[in-house]
Amino acid sequence: MGYHPGAEDDSLYLAAVKADVHPSLFPHDADFFQLQMRTSVFAAWMARFVLATGVTVAWAELFWQLVSIFLVIWSCWSIVGKLFEEPSARWAGVAMVAAMLTLPVSGTGLYLMDQHLHPRNPATALILFAVARMMAGKSWQAVPLLAVAFLLHPLMGAMGVSFCCVLALVLCDPLWAWLGFLGGRTGASPVAAFIPFGWVFGRPSGPWVEAVRTRHMFFLYKWEWYEWLGAVGPLLLFWLVARAAHKRGETNLCRFATAVLIYSVFQFAIALVILSPSAPIGMTTLEPMRYLQLVYVFLALIGGAYLGRYVLKTRVWRWAIFLIVANGGMFVAQRQLFASSPHIELPDVTSANPWLQAFDWIRQNTPEDAYFALDPDYTNSPGEDCHGFRALAERGMMADSNKDTSTVTKQPTLARKWKQQVVAREGWSSFKLADFERLKKDFSADWALVNYPPPEGLICKWHNNALTVCQIP
Repeated sequence: MGYHPGAEDDSLYLAAVKADVHPSLFPHDADFFQLQMRTSVFAAWMARFVLATGVTVAWAELFWQLVSIFLVIWSCWSIVGKLFEEPSARWAGVAMVAAMLTLPVSGTGLYLMDQHLHPRNPATALILFAVARMMAGKSWQAVPLLAVAFLLHPLMGAMGVSFCCVLALVLCDPLWAWLGFLGGRTGASPVAAFIPFGWVFGRPSGPWVEAVRTRHMFFLYKWEWYEWLGAVGPLLLFWLVARAAHKRGETNLCRFATAVLIYSVFQFAIALVILSPSAPIGMTTLEPMRYLQLVYVFLALIGGAYLGRYVLKTRVWRWAIFLIVANGGMFVAQRQLFASSPHIELPDVTSANPWLQAFDWIRQNTPEDAYFALDPDYTNSPGEDCHGFRALAERGMMADSNKDTSTVTKQPTLARKWKQQVVAREGWSSFKLADFERLKKDFSADWALVNYPPPEGLICKWHNNALTVCQIP
């Protein structure tokens, strides 16, 4: 799956952890990540771990990423062991999940697990362990696991609670008998997997609406046909699994597949209402379609198990082909996604990526209160590979037009500030000295990261073959 700290959403989470460890960082722009962290204990927990152990943030993040992956695989092994008797099915199910950790979840912008330490990773591991405990008949042990998952990532934790409520109903013999096999009603609604905030129903500002509209995954009714297929397809697949398991007398598998089906139908129905064109636009930011992440984990697990049972069996050559195709295909996809970066970005290892070189020099050679201006669309620049400036350079920057929108959609009070800063850098590629002086006057930006060679008049301190770090006079 690779490892890319500071990339994509980690531009927010890693910056928040570093700000908690070093409060002097980000005096100008901490709101663009700290406001979003108020609903999660992740940043504070990581900061306490770093301060208590004395390890660096970079090594701490790598450690917990490895722990999260291990726990996900372990919990999947525990679950599949309750569903399938054949060793080949169990091993193939776990092998499929391990290969598909970076499988995109249709329309949501998620993977099964991220290539960096996102709080969703340990939260997913805890949710899966809660499911495994319930399958083992020890439901009470699931409660603290789900509680911690909720504290780390409230949305995914709520999804886990929702699924476990459905699973508890399906595993209960009297309720299972009353439910009937895919024919009755559930009789009770699981815990709703969303937490409404007051601003969701307020009057949206123009800049906030503009930020929301940059997030394609928020608008279910504008998804492409293949995204709809990725959302509806699992319903049919789990219905077929439940029917087949019922005919074979595989009670645990039948009940589990039924629970996934009921959970999916329930959550999908909620999403159809919340994300309808007539609903308040603020409701879209609740992202109810993210329930699919858990469904896709189970899809990979059970799909792999069926492959092991009916195709792979104990044939070594079949296993070899399966492992090469599954892991090789995902590896190629990851190399295309992060084509200009090392596949595994280890701490303290110098990178050949010019953007990462620039971030590293800035971190070591500029004042902690330096405030940078750079292309608002820098994460989409060739070779940048969506690495976050704040997280890796550890310096403040004017708002960008990509990742900062995710914070703005959850914190409407930032919308106007975000819009002003993005608009102020329109035409960035043709900026002259006067434009940079305007940014310094209006926004206090005193440094700039620009293409090499730089515009005339800037006081430039460092460059490589692509980028230049300059002070604004």
